[in-house]
Amino acid sequence: MPFGAEVLASGTRFRLWAPAAREVELQLAQSESRSQLAMTAQDGGWFEALVRAPAGARYAFCIDGGIVVPDPASRSNPDDVHEPSMVVDPEGHDWQDEGWSGRPWEEAVLYELHVGAFTPEGTFAAAIGRLDYLARLGVTAIELMPVAAFPGKRNWGYDGVLPFAPDASYGAPDDLKRLIDAAHARSLMVLLDVVYNHFGPEGNYLHAYAPQFFNREHPTPWGAAINMDGEGSRTVRDFFIHNAHFWLEEYRFDGLRFDAVDRIVDEGSPHFLVEITSRLREGPGRDRHIHLVFENDRNQASYLGRDAKHRPLHATAQWNDDVHHSAHVVITGEADGYYADYADRPLWYFGRCLAEGFGYQGEISAYRGEARGEPSVHLSPAAFVNFLQSHDQVGNRALGERLGQLVEARALRAAIACVLLSPSPPLLFMGEEFSASTPFLFFCDFGPDLAGAVMRGRRREFGRFERFRGPAAQAAIPDPNSPDTFQRSKLVWREPELAPHSDWLAFYRECLQIRASKLARRLFGMAPSGSFNVERETVLYVHWTLGDGAHLHLSANFSPVEAHRVEQPAGEIIYATDPTGVAGSEQLLLPCSVVVRLAG
Repeated sequence: MPFGAEVLASGTRFRLWAPAAREVELQLAQSESRSQLAMTAQDGGWFEALVRAPAGARYAFCIDGGIVVPDPASRSNPDDVHEPSMVVDPEGHDWQDEGWSGRPWEEAVLYELHVGAFTPEGTFAAAIGRLDYLARLGVTAIELMPVAAFPGKRNWGYDGVLPFAPDASYGAPDDLKRLIDAAHARSLMVLLDVVYNHFGPEGNYLHAYAPQFFNREHPTPWGAAINMDGEGSRTVRDFFIHNAHFWLEEYRFDGLRFDAVDRIVDEGSPHFLVEITSRLREGPGRDRHIHLVFENDRNQASYLGRDAKHRPLHATAQWNDDVHHSAHVVITGEADGYYADYADRPLWYFGRCLAEGFGYQGEISAYRGEARGEPSVHLSPAAFVNFLQSHDQVGNRALGERLGQLVEARALRAAIACVLLSPSPPLLFMGEEFSASTPFLFFCDFGPDLAGAVMRGRRREFGRFERFRGPAAQAAIPDPNSPDTFQRSKLVWREPELAPHSDWLAFYRECLQIRASKLARRLFGMAPSGSFNVERETVLYVHWTLGDGAHLHLSANFSPVEAHRVEQPAGEIIYATDPTGVAGSEQLLLPCSVVVRLAG
């Protein structure tokens, strides 16, 4: 890499892009020795030094004789983000997955997890102990929430400031590599959530020596945008492109989930998203399966196109928030905030998502006050990741409640069956599969000044909801900086063995076993083919033609009280909430029930 510390035969080369600095000194500590070395200024704002510094040596950069900063491309920062970085030999890990080339996207069943809250220990090493459980569940890919080094001991990960360094609270770089190795040994893919739209508010020193990393002409909720199109943007773009290559090549991740790409501002050409996906497909994507997933509130179908052989041109898929939002309104009736966009006909939006991709394909969003989305009916279902729960949709509730605490069980089971047994790749959020009783709360560990502001802002944010208008109700919202808030968010692993959690786990396993045995092999090469209709505002029908020409039919009744008799389509019943309700030429859809048929 052109950035950071690179171990070479002749020594370790240190490079820092500091265009606003006059001089930079390398501070180096190895064994008992300490040294300070002037770095050589080079063209374009670069400073470089070549010195003997083995793996394990600590180093930092002194800017203009004043501030001392860690390496922004640090591979490891063992003592948190304000302290020196550590030299890492990228060749040091003995990989055991030489025969691994990934899995096709059509086989993807994703499981999103937060490393710190997934196990009591909250480490990469401890997560290895749960991989067999995930494989038995029917998961084929784990998706790690961001692991880039953040300030303090706990964070969701979206406040990372050292994007090349796995956070030390989770373990050493080799611990993460061992986790990926162990996953591959169980035929599990591993994807990583990366954040290229902002740096966190604490521990980011780039403003002091490389303000060109930011473009003040483009404001965002986090301040000036990352500079993707202004003066100096070539180096900034390369920094993030190399970061993506780093995770895919040095750590052998099978894919990346790009957080909130709608917040990446780039008025140039080619757009950063086009460049980075093209570079990754031309690089590691040439030799193995690499999956690139966007989160994009703008519903830009233009990034999701396929070539004649059904291969992604740019992004592999997008998190389909419209599926979550519409299904949430169907089964909870909530209509606050962005849910208001779906409140007039939620089941219609849910059906449209399952059949066509986006719920909003250019229509006016009343919540946003503008048109949202692009037509997606021409895209394969493989271009959309569908889910009912995620870190955002659970954790951004004031009390972090999961759907199991909000919804009647039959209605929730019906929605789950619709998502797991439709063609698009499904995503589960950790603990969802056994209806975990623990919440997933917003947590962080900022310094005193920022901690208070975050707590006040969190409570103020929810003050616009009727439920949290009063001081007492707002005081009940957990303090994000409290260690207890983090501890309460950890999964309790005795629950999957206890009723009713064990019943939910059996249900998820059943649905995923059906998906694997009846549907997965038929999804390859699937063309756009979905159609849907809604009757009486409670009954949904969706039909797809699968990649091998078979027909998949889903019928769902979301009425909580009324049964409906409907014409029975041809085909084998592969799933029915109430098998006794299906007979003769008709099927009886009992309240909150689903029937899925496969023909051909």
